[in-house]
Amino acid sequence: MDDISFRNRRILVVDDEERMVRFIRLNLEHDGFQVVEAYRGADAIENLRSSLPDLILLDVMMPDIDGFEVLHMIRETSSVPVIMLTAKGEEDDRVRGLELGADDYITKPFSPRELVSRVKAVLRRTESASSSTHGLIEVDDRLKFDFDRREVWLDGELVQLRPTEYRLLYHLVQNAGWVITHDQILAKVWGYEYRDEPHYVRLYINYLRKKLEKDPSNPKYILTERGVGYRFVDFRRTSTP
Repeated sequence: MDDISFRNRRILVVDDEERMVRFIRLNLEHDGFQVVEAYRGADAIENLRSSLPDLILLDVMMPDIDGFEVLHMIRETSSVPVIMLTAKGEEDDRVRGLELGADDYITKPFSPRELVSRVKAVLRRTESASSSTHGLIEVDDRLKFDFDRREVWLDGELVQLRPTEYRLLYHLVQNAGWVITHDQILAKVWGYEYRDEPHYVRLYINYLRKKLEKDPSNPKYILTERGVGYRFVDFRRTSTP
């Protein structure tokens, strides 16, 4: 993967040390990454669904929720790559993080070159293992997405989506062809505290269908899996003879 393709990738940095966050931000932005900051574990979970990061740098030692618990919560709803930051460098911490679903770890202190190299390596590994949803995505002649620009196009016209509608659509398209349950959608888009509010999902699915479908009562893109959840049509498997 050419390094130019990493430009504008969004990295969520979670660390309670402002000096460390500033150091990471300067070096990642120098290489063309966008950086979102969080100083508490709870803020990291909020940013996971609001900022839609491409990768998370997560410190183990956090004041409210430790990094391992944050990682556990992330993995309940998301496969976003996570690199753990640890000051200890102890094997037990590294093993525990990897067992919980971390993709890599960096031991503090680390050099700017090591930081950027690890981030790029994990992105290469994860993005080559699956179809990337970056850049222009053409579902068909009518519907196109550009998640880097946060744009949705329908019949050549830019569609105005509210932030929640956009987050919902993003997660559906990220998992095109796969069923996402009501609980998974609530946790990804609204947060864990909304997991007992399934009417939010139905309401916003209807909003999206009205904006994207030719016939919302007979949807072509956002399909209902009755009693389970919803599935975005697997446009990546569609081929023309």
